[in-house]
Amino acid sequence: MTAASPPSPHEARLDQLAQVAIKVGLRIARGQELVMTAPLEAVPLARRITEQAYRAGASLVTTLYADEQAVLTRFAHAPDESFDRSTGWLFDGMDRAFRDGAARLAIRGDDPSLLARQDPDKVSRANRAQSSAYRPALELITDFAINWTIVPYATPAWARAVFPDLTPDAAEARLWDAIFSAARTNGPDPFAAWQAHNAALHARTAMLNDRRYAALRFHGPGTDLNVGLADRHAWCGGAAPAKNGIVCNPNIPTEEVFTTPHKDRVDGVVTSTKPLSYMGTLIRDIRMQFEHGRIVAADAATGEDVLRRVLATDEGASRLGEVALVPYSSPISKSGLLFFNTLFDENAASHIALGQAYSECFVDSGRRTKEELAALGANTSLIHIDWMIGSSQVDVDGLSSDGRAEPLMRNGDWVS
Repeated sequence: MTAASPPSPHEARLDQLAQVAIKVGLRIARGQELVMTAPLEAVPLARRITEQAYRAGASLVTTLYADEQAVLTRFAHAPDESFDRSTGWLFDGMDRAFRDGAARLAIRGDDPSLLARQDPDKVSRANRAQSSAYRPALELITDFAINWTIVPYATPAWARAVFPDLTPDAAEARLWDAIFSAARTNGPDPFAAWQAHNAALHARTAMLNDRRYAALRFHGPGTDLNVGLADRHAWCGGAAPAKNGIVCNPNIPTEEVFTTPHKDRVDGVVTSTKPLSYMGTLIRDIRMQFEHGRIVAADAATGEDVLRRVLATDEGASRLGEVALVPYSSPISKSGLLFFNTLFDENAASHIALGQAYSECFVDSGRRTKEELAALGANTSLIHIDWMIGSSQVDVDGLSSDGRAEPLMRNGDWVS
């Protein structure tokens, strides 16, 4: 019998990413089930995560793989009525798994332009059908009822979008370098790095919670926006306990601190600073006007038809469910890369999210009903879509209840 060859440097780093996913992202509990979703190309990472989950004591790992080519085949050949249907039976099963205590992990590496040439009406209808079917399961995630996390995988299509001038192999290698750096797996001790990073995020949220701002004001090119904050809101960021008692990091990587806006107290104009990749469509140069919390005008340089259909999803789709602050000097921003992937781009810039609010972002959130959260200003919707509004040219002020302004960010970075 010959000895097994040592892993290559790339394989060793994949192993570290899998360990971070389980030990930092999920912190899966002994005896807990795991439901994982992944693109077909991500099998090497999914298998490593599965191994790490079982080593940590998981009782059962179930992985559901997605095939983007099958998605395109549907748009090319399925009958029209197909786009009003979704796999409700699958999402019902996921909902039951989460209610029975399963953890959730998603591996993401989507092709940013997968559906760019498809009928926007079919894209919108398919998304609405899926969002409606997935909503019960999604609510358990947005309510932080379970431990969950998202981790990246450098698929060929994603790498090609980020590095269009490189050969496929070189593009994937460059994207992997960026992923390992952002996920803090390229140093000698990723777990110590994550411990220090979480401590820094917790210090920032503690400062914001102590100051109890009534609103935030964003000001920069094309942006003059007042975001009123929900009553009894709380700032969150970094590792936090889910309602099942397990402390997890919902996103790998993460650089944000975030809270809940009041759905009726957002006013002004705002312009996106990075493209939004949504349902395989790139939406560029978004500009929106808010009055009393609701979007009253919206346009975009590209993808405007898809954007308008998103806003028409339901009443809550045209209001905000999240506001997040990210320094321009964050490692992802300093990479200088446009990732065309919300998991990364939202951690390179301050952002807002259309749609569903996170119930965790309230004082005593675990004891509040949906009706109580709504009365405090939390928005509800089938969607939750982050898009970036921060840059080195955007300033942010915290506004007290008497209207007094304190500088929070200047030129995209924290004042203190």
